Amino acid sequence: MNSSETNSSRTTAAPRAAEATTARPAGDVLAVVSQSGPTVTFFDAATYERLDVLEVPAEPHELCFDADRRLLYCASTYVSGYYHAHQGRARRVTVIDPDTRTIVDTLDTSPDHAPHGLALDRARARLYVSVEATATAPGGVIVYDARTRERVGRIPVMADGPHWFAITPDGRRGYSTNKEAPFVSVVDLEREEFTGRIEVPGSEGLDLSPDGRYLYVAAPKGDFRTPPAAQPGLRVIDTATGEVMRTLPTEGVVFPVHTTATGAVLAGELRMAPEAGGALGEQVNGVLHVFAPETHRPVGQVEVGRFPLTITSSPDGSVGYVSNVVSSTVTVVDLERVEVLTTLAVDRAGEAGAHGLAYIPAAQD
Repeated sequence: MNSSETNSSRTTAAPRAAEATTARPAGDVLAVVSQSGPTVTFFDAATYERLDVLEVPAEPHELCFDADRRLLYCASTYVSGYYHAHQGRARRVTVIDPDTRTIVDTLDTSPDHAPHGLALDRARARLYVSVEATATAPGGVIVYDARTRERVGRIPVMADGPHWFAITPDGRRGYSTNKEAPFVSVVDLEREEFTGRIEVPGSEGLDLSPDGRYLYVAAPKGDFRTPPAAQPGLRVIDTATGEVMRTLPTEGVVFPVHTTATGAVLAGELRMAPEAGGALGEQVNGVLHVFAPETHRPVGQVEVGRFPLTITSSPDGSVGYVSNVVSSTVTVVDLERVEVLTTLAVDRAGEAGAHGLAYIPAAQD
């Protein structure tokens, strides 16, 4: 990855008209991981002002916000490096108070390692953390009681490299994407057991529609040195049958997938320089695709930074946020107009920058 770009704070103002249509409530905050920071940066979601930067353990990847206990979980996946190019797997999930911006606890995932995907079931107070395979167990999902932060279970996903994890709105079923395995894993969260496979040619990000009817999976996996194994894009899966209904095609491979509160589907497409050999770090600016709820009709697309890796949105679904790990920026998008509002810069100390995201609404009195 190219680390020659500036790490200084930078915000590009958006047109006033666009800002006015997507005004955020006062006190809302956007939290952004810097993988090589290693830090979490907090931005004011209304003004885009940088509020604070918190140092966290090495190689943070993903974030998950627990609104009931007002805690932010941050998974540290490797000792250094990234998937397939690291110097050891880490075993920590850092627990952060986002209001005081301090670390309040650390979850030790031992004997499991390489925590990555995070998902929260608010109704049952369960935190799910995906972990890679060990010498004695396949990859799986650790289950924590979010009230006590005690480990209460582990569910195998029968694949070595589970990465992202998502749960249905009713909290009864979970899905794990697996980079190398040719399937998405399905788990029963009530019985805490593996229940099946949905065939896809390797996979990256995933998310569910707000009503749980559709599962959206980015496939095939991102491989920078070989042509895609299949048509890149989003596999649309009927969760009632487990069947792939259709593919929403893209030019390049997709990594992050996110559905908004309104049901819009967002996908971050990787683009490579035409003359590049395909190595990591040879990316050019990527693309955010926006698809309509239900019909999955393409609504529009905008250019984002280099290597989009995580997407989130505001609670009302009007604003999207795309972290770009190579350029170490966050592209802020008006999803109603499908226009870029501004770009936020995130500090980094090495090759990999902006990664995990979390939108944190202001505390209610």
